[in-house]
Amino acid sequence: NPYRLEGQKTAAFEIVDNLGDAPDWLCIPVGNAGNICAYWMGFCQYHQQGKCDRLPQMMGFQAYGASPIVAGKVLEHPETIATAIRVGNPASWEKAIAAQEASKGAFNSVTDQEILDAYRLLASQEGIFCEPASATSVAGLLKVKDQVPTGATVVCVLTGNGLKDPDTAIEHSKNPLTEGIEPTTAAVAEVMGLKPKEA
Repeated sequence: NPYRLEGQKTAAFEIVDNLGDAPDWLCIPVGNAGNICAYWMGFCQYHQQGKCDRLPQMMGFQAYGASPIVAGKVLEHPETIATAIRVGNPASWEKAIAAQEASKGAFNSVTDQEILDAYRLLASQEGIFCEPASATSVAGLLKVKDQVPTGATVVCVLTGNGLKDPDTAIEHSKNPLTEGIEPTTAAVAEVMGLKPKEA
């Protein structure tokens, strides 16, 4: 849907408006591949208008079990915890490859465990409740962090709120209060992060 891409490209405008230029790298989850194409379109348009001095390398990340672009073939039965990018034959495949090649970017895959680790990291360190597919961009950056040029500006796009997939949060949360604790003052104090009074 070309109208969808026209709307999505404005997120690239917002990034440039906020940073004052395009980032060196843009890390983005890839499912149907519309977002990576739309962002690239937006950066190119802003660059042509002189609103940014550079174009980012477009770094697309797919879930390992649903990574047809990385594998170079259609996947009949894609599988991943990141349901929003569980796509075996992306609608914008050719445009995504064109954006990656023009930007000298790359496509990589991340495992479901890497996605969940990034999902928890975003929640615990940044207070961001995103859906697992969104965390794919951060998981990808963490996987290729040694390739990031020194001093580079990197933006990770988080594409969806955690309320799109609350079951994952419930299933994978680590909360001792819901798992049960010993009915003692010391156990309750420990879970609450309280220190016992010195005797």
